[in-house]
Amino acid sequence: MTKLHIGVMGSAADLKYTKEVEQIAERIGELIAEKGHITVYGAEKDTDSLSTAAARGAKKNDGLTVGVTYGKGKDIYDKDVTDVVVVTGMERGGAREFVLVNTCDVVIAVSGGSGTLTELAIAYQMNIPMVAVTGTGGWSEKLADQFIDGRERLKVEAASTPEEAVDKAIKLAT
Repeated sequence: MTKLHIGVMGSAADLKYTKEVEQIAERIGELIAEKGHITVYGAEKDTDSLSTAAARGAKKNDGLTVGVTYGKGKDIYDKDVTDVVVVTGMERGGAREFVLVNTCDVVIAVSGGSGTLTELAIAYQMNIPMVAVTGTGGWSEKLADQFIDGRERLKVEAASTPEEAVDKAIKLAT
């Protein structure tokens, strides 16, 4: 079986997501690991995030995680949940996100602010399938079941549960 690189994109803690949304992200990571795939996420240097929650979930099921970080050095917020740190030497705002998204076979968005919006736009441009979890707010909520632009090349598929999100992601990537 080929291990898919499934990206989980979502809000950083400064967007004040709820504990329930954090549990959704964590469950997604658990399911990715349970199904034998790799969780790829945006490793933060200074704060928690929904992406890091997904990595924590993956580690609960002994999953493999790849954290793509900005700036220099491997110093990240939650070292205990990252098996591989990819240091881009780039800053937030597009460059790091480009490397992160292009590492993925498919991305799952949970809530999300401007970084998640950037990641979804990059995925769209690169024809990387996208799944957005509804009921979590942010860009995930706004873009679920939508096309990002009038070209209508690739729809952001909606999912209402972590199970549905991971199943759709695997199906879209294969």
